[in-house]
Amino acid sequence: MSANISAKGIAILGSTGSIGCNTLRVIESLGSEKFRVVALGAGHNVQTLADQIAYHLPELVSVETEEAAHDLRGQLFERDIDLPRIIVGEPGLIEVATHPQAECVVSATVGAVGFVPTLRALEAGKRVALANKETLVMAGELMTKAAQASGAELLPVDSEHNALHQCLRGEKRAEVRRIILTASGGPFRTKTKAQMQESTVSEALRHPTWNMGAKITIDSATLMNKGLEVIEAHWLFGFAPDQIGIVVHPESVVHSMIELIDGSVIAQMGITDMRHAIQYALTYPERHACELPSLDLTALSALHFEPPDLDRFPCIALAYRALRAGGTLPAAMNAANEEAVQAFIEERICLTDIPLIIEAVMTLHNNQPASELAAILEADRSARLTAASEIQKLAKSVPLIAERTV
Repeated sequence: MSANISAKGIAILGSTGSIGCNTLRVIESLGSEKFRVVALGAGHNVQTLADQIAYHLPELVSVETEEAAHDLRGQLFERDIDLPRIIVGEPGLIEVATHPQAECVVSATVGAVGFVPTLRALEAGKRVALANKETLVMAGELMTKAAQASGAELLPVDSEHNALHQCLRGEKRAEVRRIILTASGGPFRTKTKAQMQESTVSEALRHPTWNMGAKITIDSATLMNKGLEVIEAHWLFGFAPDQIGIVVHPESVVHSMIELIDGSVIAQMGITDMRHAIQYALTYPERHACELPSLDLTALSALHFEPPDLDRFPCIALAYRALRAGGTLPAAMNAANEEAVQAFIEERICLTDIPLIIEAVMTLHNNQPASELAAILEADRSARLTAASEIQKLAKSVPLIAERTV
């Protein structure tokens, strides 16, 4: 594939993940005359990254380790593909995010790893298509200030926030009463608390409507993903916590809604495919034809809406608590959640232990102003240490999941 230098340059952080791969599919569908890939940032998935390099011929790529860089060079050499510049670790992700020819940076890494590179992209004045919830959860104040100072655009790729962006388009802010995030309810929407406590990792990874990575899928099982989205929505759109609502909508057809002061409700609807949101963020303010099928309203038998059960899904209340407190507490909450989710995936704790660990970390956290990068990074570091200690306590006091489910 030859490069078209007149096309808009795109850099992708997390190119081998679900959002990254779908972004490349969108770019391929729109054509090389509109977009060209100039830089890709990935982790360890060298095989997929090599395929992406072979097709898109980026100038720069980043991988997580020297071993991955060595393997990537070997694969590209075997295919007789010219080597791009390869950089390792966070410095590589930062170079991808600030590539001089990248007009738009898709931030699609999972977890805190994308935090600093995304901040650097905003400081450099890039349009950032944000699919990384944790970035705004950890440092919403810092991120939005950086965007305002540089004139960078921050456009959401998460389906819910992308839907809100579309619903708010053209509306007067003073005429919007509240915004409403929809949640599928995840795999345990109809399960009891006792059933959730006994759930296995494979059960928690069976999301009913979306195909996502492991961490995001577990967040959907605890509904922490919705808590993170509440915080993200606050920073993206400027609404107070009490103006951000959540409704469970198992069909995942309505992606989000806004309620106006006269009681009217505007909803954004569509099929469950992230390529819609990705294409919107890449092409905004224009719209282009999409290769995806239209939503067939006649095939929908019913749409259901219900309030979230805060007793079974306490992570939602923890997120609202963190948002109201502000400072570094959201960063600490996010770090605790990441550590707890990983411990559950490794079968060291059970699913219902996740909110217990998060709450313990939040209670012990020494909350500080979040206006400086160093304070946020320190909150993240210390919260992970506290979470590790809490996880160890729980892992010693309960049997392994494999034993509990025999």
